[in-house]
Amino acid sequence: MPGHEPTRDEYLSAAREMADAGRTTLARLLAEEAANRATDPADAARILVEFPGLSLRSED
Repeated sequence: MPGHEPTRDEYLSAAREMADAGRTTLARLLAEEAANRATDPADAARILVEFPGLSLRSED
């Protein structure tokens, strides 16, 4: 049985919770995941602007 795949909104909510808790690096990573799930490029850009910082993701 497959598990639940988090939605853009769930990632964004978690990012806001982490930012409020002072965990800015984790907030940025969650925001990047939310932005990746956004269907509108402008929405993705808005999400990333809300959570400033450098990406810590590594590309394969």
